[in-house]
Amino acid sequence: MSTVKPVSQAETTPRVKVVFDDIRATRGSEHINHFWRYLAFDPSLLEATWAEVKQVMATPSALDPLTKELIYIAVSVANGCGYCVHSHTAAARAKGMSAAQHADLLAVVGLAARTNHLATALQVPVDPAFDRDAVPDRS
Repeated sequence: MSTVKPVSQAETTPRVKVVFDDIRATRGSEHINHFWRYLAFDPSLLEATWAEVKQVMATPSALDPLTKELIYIAVSVANGCGYCVHSHTAAARAKGMSAAQHADLLAVVGLAARTNHLATALQVPVDPAFDRDAVPDRS
């Protein structure tokens, strides 16, 4: 159950229409998913969120688009966001994620969760070799 209602006729608001049109153009799809439709209750929040998503996820960078989606899935699992797990798994599949890659991703997510919890529970100190501030710069 959501905490707000999606704006009916959201695209009659000029600011929302501009964002939705940009989402369609950027993604090459006519579909505007629920996340964006629910954010449309606040055009400023919609604009700011889309600008950041577009910059990070849709702008070419050192990470390829599939890797970005895999990271997004892992963080969404860690944060317990079922909506984002579903939407970014669909996006990863659309970008070429195979069933074997998905299985590997879930194995890594599960392992990281387990070892993170163990390290936290044991309060293991960080090795000096892993601490950039503790290791002399050898460049």
